[in-house]
Amino acid sequence: RSVGAVILAAGESRRFGGRKQLAMLGDRSLLEHVLEVAQGAGLAPIVAVVPVWLTRPAGMPDRTLRWVRNPHPERGMSHSLRLGFEALPAEISAAVILLGDQPTVSVEQLHSLVVGRGDRPIVAMHAGGSIGPPILVERSQFGIVDEPRGDIGLRDLLQAHPEWVLAVEVEEHAPDVDTAADLDRLRDALRDR
Repeated sequence: RSVGAVILAAGESRRFGGRKQLAMLGDRSLLEHVLEVAQGAGLAPIVAVVPVWLTRPAGMPDRTLRWVRNPHPERGMSHSLRLGFEALPAEISAAVILLGDQPTVSVEQLHSLVVGRGDRPIVAMHAGGSIGPPILVERSQFGIVDEPRGDIGLRDLLQAHPEWVLAVEVEEHAPDVDTAADLDRLRDALRDR
C-alpha cells in the first residue's frame, strides 16, 4: 500500500511580507521544490493544501497531485492539516507531512521516514533535541490531525507522546523560510556550497 504526502502551503505569509508560495529559489518556487522532492521520493498522491488564489504548477501529473484550496487560511496550520488528510484516498497506508516553505528537504530524508516504519505510528526527523517535519503518520493515527487548533501543527502533541514516535536522527532540520531574510540566508548558503 502506498504512502502519500500532505504539503502544507496555505499560510498567510504575514512574516514574509508577501505571497511566499511564489517566492523563487533558483528557477523554481519554494513550493515547487517541495513538490518535486515528494514526487522524487515516490510519494503518491501528493496533496498540496494551498491558498484559493494559487494555481497548479505546470508539469505535475493530475493523477499524482491533488490541489486542495484552503478558503480559511486564518484558521491556521491545524485547519490545513485536516483538509489535507481528508483529501487522502482510503488505500493510502501512511502520509508524510511536509511544509511548503522547507525547500531543502531531501528525497533521502523522505526515504528514511518510509524505511523507518515499524512498531510506532509516527516517524519523525529528530535533530538538536527536537522532532520536526517532515513527519510520517500511519493511517492508524490519522485522527491526531483533528486535535490541534490554530496555527500549530503536531509538534507539541508528539512531544507529549514520545511513545508514539520513532525518531530518525538528522544533523539538523531543514530550515523554514518564514521571512524574506530567511530566504536570503538560504540563497547565500546554497551559493556557498
